[in-house]
Amino acid sequence: MFNIQLDYPTYQQEVDIVKNTTGKQVYDIQKVVSKEEIIEFQKLVKMVPVADNVIEYAVKLVQKTRPGTPAAADISNKYLEWGAGPRGSQYLITGAKFNALINGKFSPDIEDVQAIAKPILRHRILRNFKAEAESIGVDAIIEELL
Repeated sequence: MFNIQLDYPTYQQEVDIVKNTTGKQVYDIQKVVSKEEIIEFQKLVKMVPVADNVIEYAVKLVQKTRPGTPAAADISNKYLEWGAGPRGSQYLITGAKFNALINGKFSPDIEDVQAIAKPILRHRILRNFKAEAESIGVDAIIEELL
């Protein structure tokens, strides 16, 4: 399960980042994976089969994020200004395929979609003023949609 959230650096950390990345330093970068290997991984993920019910779940999940539409969830109508687009559905399926592969499965299931939903949807939905005023976070909205 992915749960990646990054906080902003402190003032001093940011000063150090700027100093360390805008100077004359030369870094010795080690190649971990080749361009060809990345392309092969991408091809592999695209070849993973997905059952229709998993695709339908991902599309329904994304459609539930779109306030003011027939498929919108109550929480979306209440707390979202803007929902995810079709790329949200596409990347839920791509991410679910990857999640399945790294967990030793040959095909993703709904649990794989749920496992990657937050990092995929987090930046694709926009909270409204009510959500911000009530301190309702994006992750809480996504959790409710799941």
